[in-house]
Amino acid sequence: MDAIRLISLSPLLIVAATSVAVLLAIAIRRNHAVAFGLTLAGLAASFCSTFFTPPSQVTQLLLIDRYALFFMGLLTAASFSITLSAYGYLAAREGNKEEFYVLLLVATLGAMALAASGHFASLFLGIEILSVALYGLIAYLRERPLPLEAGIKYLVLAGSSSAFLAFGIALVYADLGALDFAKVAQLLAAQRSMNLELLLPGTVLILTGIGFKLALAPFHMWTPDVYEGAPTPVTAFVATVSKGGMFALLLRYFSQSGANRFPRLLLVLSIIAIASMLAGNLLALFSSNVKRILAYSSIAHMGYLLVALEASSRLGTNAVAFYLVAYFAMTLGAFGVVTVLSSAQRDADQLDDYRGLFWRRPVLALVFTAMLLSLAGIPLTAGFLAKFYIVAAGVASQAWLLILILVITSTIGLFYYLRVVTALYQQPVSDVQVPEPLPRRAPGLSLVLAVLTVLLVWFGVYPTPLLRMIQSAISSIL
Repeated sequence: MDAIRLISLSPLLIVAATSVAVLLAIAIRRNHAVAFGLTLAGLAASFCSTFFTPPSQVTQLLLIDRYALFFMGLLTAASFSITLSAYGYLAAREGNKEEFYVLLLVATLGAMALAASGHFASLFLGIEILSVALYGLIAYLRERPLPLEAGIKYLVLAGSSSAFLAFGIALVYADLGALDFAKVAQLLAAQRSMNLELLLPGTVLILTGIGFKLALAPFHMWTPDVYEGAPTPVTAFVATVSKGGMFALLLRYFSQSGANRFPRLLLVLSIIAIASMLAGNLLALFSSNVKRILAYSSIAHMGYLLVALEASSRLGTNAVAFYLVAYFAMTLGAFGVVTVLSSAQRDADQLDDYRGLFWRRPVLALVFTAMLLSLAGIPLTAGFLAKFYIVAAGVASQAWLLILILVITSTIGLFYYLRVVTALYQQPVSDVQVPEPLPRRAPGLSLVLAVLTVLLVWFGVYPTPLLRMIQSAISSIL
């Protein structure tokens, strides 16, 4: 491998080397602060390297283009903020803490590999690297029953989704004799595949496997239990980095493999999008657990993204990328507030834990309000513009039914978001036992919340720089 290709792999290599360095540091001497510092340094170095890495087709498996570099930067930035929130969260708890950062780095590496995958083999490897690390992260607080239960549920369902994915890849290969996305597109364009009895079911099985990872309906049943049971920083990771890497892969797959040429496949995606928007928003109405509300909300947001994905146009692809950036900021901010309010005994996941928060922690309540209003799509926030671009992409592709469902379900979503916001500003209830906040051992988390809030408003008012960056990145796959 020449020097250019080796340098092109630097974002991935830095994260991989950092995980090894943290592991070696643990073997020499356990020190939470050292593991934390090495993880932050590695993620920061990987993020910075995305700005100087030359695009290159490293192998048939990995394509390091502007698109991959953009999403690698987004994923490492999200992991950086999650690491900051995890330090104080873990410091207040007993047990070994250092291995958490090794698993976090390995999971981030798997998500980054997905963003650079242009081949079914690297797709499967990236998903497995991500999933195996997530098994340990979700059940990391093993002395508690809920994390263990969440880890087992994710293990069983993730294993099932991998089986669907592997079987789907096998069917596509049996029909076309190719695993490279670009080669698959060439064969389809040349009408080399006339055996839809293999190709179409194979593609549907692949989407089924991806649908489990993205928690799209009807593959969403694991989501609320895993979100509630996992440690809050891990929940934030699953909601952002894990799903972001998967959707980056799905977007490249649809753009480069020609999968969007099948009307019946687009019909299946439409049904999944409608089911996700309805299930996510309606189920959230009946929950009083904040982490479960955010879990159901994430199902709906993945459904919104499918609306733009089906547009199969430059506008739709740009809308997906912009929505993912906004979704990362909103979700990381929301779970960051939950992390700050959590105690050593339990997470602050009940609605009563937030009742009257404005009178106890006014700044934190305002930050949480901004995140929730952005998730609801209120103007002057990034969430509003993100939904606007989704609707614009849907209008351009004349997906009127999907747009109608999106508008109706967004209105339903406004109700449960405002239910949490209302609780923040109510007078405190004296007989409600509010968890003692974690010790202030990670001042960086306050800075992260401040930056996310600023970005939320900035992207909602002046999104031009971000849109230009997205358009430059997206041009690599169109």
